Amino acid sequence: MIRRAFALVPGDKQRLIPLHLAMTLVYGVAQAAAFVLLVPLLEALIDGEIGRAGVWLAVTAVVVAVAATAGYVQSMLGIRLAVGMLRGVTHRLGDHLAAVRIGWFSQRSTASITRTVVADVHEIVEFFSHLLAVMVSGVVVPLGIGIGVLFIDWRLGVVMLVALPVMSAVDKLAGRAYRSADDRLHASATEVDARVLEFTTAQPVLRAFGAVGDRNRALDSAMERHRRASGGLIAASVPGLAAFSIIVQFVFVALVFAVSVWATDGDFAAATAVGLIVVVSRFIDPVSQLAQVSTSTRRAGAAIDRVHDLLDAPQIRDPEPARRSSGVETLSHTVESARRSSGAETSSRTVEPARWSSGVETSIAFDNVSFGYRDGIQVTRNVSFTVPAGTTTAVVGPSGSGKTTLLRLASRFYPVDGGAVRIGGVDVADMSLEYLMAQVSPVFQDVYLFNQTIEENIRIGRPDATDDEVRRAARVAAVDEIADRLPDGWNTVVGERGANLSGGERQRVSIARALLKDAPIVLLDEATSALDPHNEAVVVQGLRELTQGKTVVVVAHKLSTVAHADQIVVLDDGVVADRGTHAELSSRDGRYADFVAQRSRSRGWRIA
Repeated sequence: MIRRAFALVPGDKQRLIPLHLAMTLVYGVAQAAAFVLLVPLLEALIDGEIGRAGVWLAVTAVVVAVAATAGYVQSMLGIRLAVGMLRGVTHRLGDHLAAVRIGWFSQRSTASITRTVVADVHEIVEFFSHLLAVMVSGVVVPLGIGIGVLFIDWRLGVVMLVALPVMSAVDKLAGRAYRSADDRLHASATEVDARVLEFTTAQPVLRAFGAVGDRNRALDSAMERHRRASGGLIAASVPGLAAFSIIVQFVFVALVFAVSVWATDGDFAAATAVGLIVVVSRFIDPVSQLAQVSTSTRRAGAAIDRVHDLLDAPQIRDPEPARRSSGVETLSHTVESARRSSGAETSSRTVEPARWSSGVETSIAFDNVSFGYRDGIQVTRNVSFTVPAGTTTAVVGPSGSGKTTLLRLASRFYPVDGGAVRIGGVDVADMSLEYLMAQVSPVFQDVYLFNQTIEENIRIGRPDATDDEVRRAARVAAVDEIADRLPDGWNTVVGERGANLSGGERQRVSIARALLKDAPIVLLDEATSALDPHNEAVVVQGLRELTQGKTVVVVAHKLSTVAHADQIVVLDDGVVADRGTHAELSSRDGRYADFVAQRSRSRGWRIA
């Protein structure tokens, strides 16, 4: 546990670890020595040998001063390590999670990740600032006392040293039941966090269906499970703590009894017996303190394990430098050749992520792509088609046929199970994630806006953009009219997930964000399916600006969007069922003809 905890300390603070451990050990050894020195000191005082007592007192004072100094230094170092770990591990977690595969998040709740990043990290802070010193002292001090007592009476020393592993074994047995109970408590607390967040953000839906108060069964059930888990943790802790306390007190009584019997038998003087009884009480004291913080120590150990589990989450691995450079050079060569052929001025940069004039380098090829979110269940199977650069390809098909999945694979949100997705002839797996994301602007149906201002949410598309560029993108997407009617204008905070804006307004902000990014490839996933006619008209105009001269892959169900595409790919059950233009596919008897017929019939519907 201690080794795993120190692994969380950032590199610039790792140098403090040996010194911290050394000072903690010195502190423990000096305490043990000071306690053992009480025996000759008390012997001298009780025997009336003031001179000899003065010598032992001076030696004891020096040892106590060493202990005090080492204790202060190790406390300060522990605080520095705790603060450094708090800053370092939160940054490390943030950087790691930013590169974790998207699919990993779908298997875990936001509340679980949040609880680990916040609550568990603070548990580890307490471990460094306080618990570690108690743990080390709980072992070093009684061990040092046992070794020291060997030189006074070897029988008592042996009993002390044998008692230590016995007490440790009882503590470990108690910890097993605690760990499983703590895992259940953590899971239930995470569920409560998620339900409370859901309760606060979904009030309109809950009130509309009367699921408030006593009728909010999901929240009530989560609270009840948390209550039972808390009781289970107490039930798991108490027997272990009681057993440990009993064995500690038994060892204390046994040691005092042994000293009393041996003193009565004349094995050593009464003064020595008094001193040994005092030492025995000091022998038990750090072990008792260790028992008192055992619950906190186990909780910190569980928190350390959960943080490491988060840091072990599978990331989207960037290719090795040699492999990556090969792909980039190939793509760069293609770009440069295209520019020379068009008379464009070449750039010294390897890749210019936006405003590519030629259509060769931004083509997208799906080459026998197979993928499944879960083992054994394939969403796409051997999907192959090419999106020529500068053209628009519409992907249609029934729900669950793999349309959105193809856009996610093109963005490398997931690694393909088979085949390859290529941009400009280069496998996206051979591109760094940063480089790939510079080439792609995704616009999804479910828009996520951060709890920041309208302007800040747009600027995410290109943080170094000027104010004029941000305003220009916003104007094209008609976000300016939203800002104009809000009291704080561009500085209006949109709320969590953009809750203060309507769905159509959030979509406008997302399009402005994509316009500002100005990447050469645009991926559209049902961008207008849930919008009212006014917002749809505004968004469609923004999309026209966004996709002008770009390579576009659009997933849509609206005939007006699909019919004007340069190419239409029909997916059915994860495979390409048909491909061609609107005219070609409409003339054939197939899935697309059915799609057109259904849309044509729906246009004739009206409320009588």
